[in-house]
Amino acid sequence: MDAFYASVELLRYPQLAGQPVVIGGGRRSADGPLAQGGRLPLEQFPRLADYVGRGVITTATYPARAFGVGSAMGLMKAARLCPQAILLPADFDEYRRFSRLFKSTIVEIAPQMEDRGVDEVYIDFTAVPGGQREGGRVLARLIQQAILERTGLTCSIGVAPNKLLAKMASEFDKPNGISILHETDLEARIWPLPARKINGIGPKADAKLAALGIRTIGDLAARDRAWLVERFGKAYGAWMHEAAWGRDERPVVTESEPVSVSRETTFDRDLHAVHDRAELSAIFTRLCEKVAEDLRRKGYAGRTIGIKLRYDDFRTATRDQTIAAHTADARAIRQAAGQCLKRVPLERRLRLLGVRVGALRRLDGDGAAAAPAAPDPNGRLF
Repeated sequence: MDAFYASVELLRYPQLAGQPVVIGGGRRSADGPLAQGGRLPLEQFPRLADYVGRGVITTATYPARAFGVGSAMGLMKAARLCPQAILLPADFDEYRRFSRLFKSTIVEIAPQMEDRGVDEVYIDFTAVPGGQREGGRVLARLIQQAILERTGLTCSIGVAPNKLLAKMASEFDKPNGISILHETDLEARIWPLPARKINGIGPKADAKLAALGIRTIGDLAARDRAWLVERFGKAYGAWMHEAAWGRDERPVVTESEPVSVSRETTFDRDLHAVHDRAELSAIFTRLCEKVAEDLRRKGYAGRTIGIKLRYDDFRTATRDQTIAAHTADARAIRQAAGQCLKRVPLERRLRLLGVRVGALRRLDGDGAAAAPAAPDPNGRLF
């Protein structure tokens, strides 16, 4: 999906079309006027220049990206690059709703779909009637049009012989593009790209490759498999060699079981377990409620409940415990997560709080889960 979160927001605020817009952080006191939606005059939108805090960008519109603003960048840094950008809070519930909508649209046309997160999927065209016409372009256009009609959103599609190349091709002609990539296109279209463009080569591996004089995918393809294995290990080195030559045997997986369900939030300011107890308590309860909602929507319950804390010195602590019965109940999750909190030091201020439920099993046909927990007789930390 093209600039997915930002595009969803533009449906709510069509007056922002063509404007540099940044999505990031939760709702702030200055965001009150946003409730006017499409009626809000442009000059009344919050601007990035006025932001104070340490939130990060979730996504940005293409006009904002032209200023060097991008996902995972700190909002304060982005404000220096594009102070005139409009800043909107993230609304993940709405993004998930549109995610379900565009995916259900796809499977009506091409049922073999692998879910890869909120804004991306893999689709196998092989057995779809008409899937091979014009190298897949006809079906790709049909999917684009159906998503646009159902959601008002655009997407970019890469069609290739395997998932590795299709992922790369999907980035070639954004927004609203279709790119067809054949195995014979490898040398001309893939090898000139930076090695980092291979999904699976991260910043550390890229830096090591650069130190070895390998900057492009073509440079990587020119290296012998044994040479790569010697420097990157048997599995990763062999995979690098295969990827550089555009080889990928992974199938499109239509059914997969989630390992866990989690929610977390980074605070705009550091919070203390004692001095900010009421605020932390409300955030903690909401996280547990959101995790419970996610579990029920996906049809799962879990037994292992965990928490994640990040302190003001950036150290991270996690704790979990396994309860007697599977649950998708917010009160039961909160009680177990609260017990985990008692096992971590809370003297330092906190930057982040998260709640996780693992050891999942599917709910039965009636959606049955464990009974709600009784109130904690020992009280709560927050």
